[in-house]
Amino acid sequence: MQAGQPAGALPQPAHLIGMILIGIPGIEKRLARYPQLFSRIGFVHEYRTLSADELLFVLQHHWSKLSLTLSADDFTDTEAIAAVARVTGGNFRLVQRLFAQIRRIMEINNLSTITREVIETARESLVIGSL
Repeated sequence: MQAGQPAGALPQPAHLIGMILIGIPGIEKRLARYPQLFSRIGFVHEYRTLSADELLFVLQHHWSKLSLTLSADDFTDTEAIAAVARVTGGNFRLVQRLFAQIRRIMEINNLSTITREVIETARESLVIGSL
């Protein structure tokens, strides 16, 4: 038995485990239903959604990872940007998940352009709640 521990208490582990939960809107309210778990949460930070400029920056990165160039002058790209903004609501984690599906769909179908239809197909394969 460790010093300062009540008789019959289980020994505490020698190491501590930290956990970070990111990208789950409303997680604080959900966890509040479980007081023993909730009491152990030390910090909660809600990330704001991406601004239009930030989203465009992230999308340029994703386009370049697919060896594509994002052009605001191209109607197809503009339509795709609007579709991503609508589907994700600026949620960074959701953008990441959506592009994993977009990449998969483009590879399977041997596509070379991200279109609104590709984005809609990728959205259908995600479990993202009501839109």
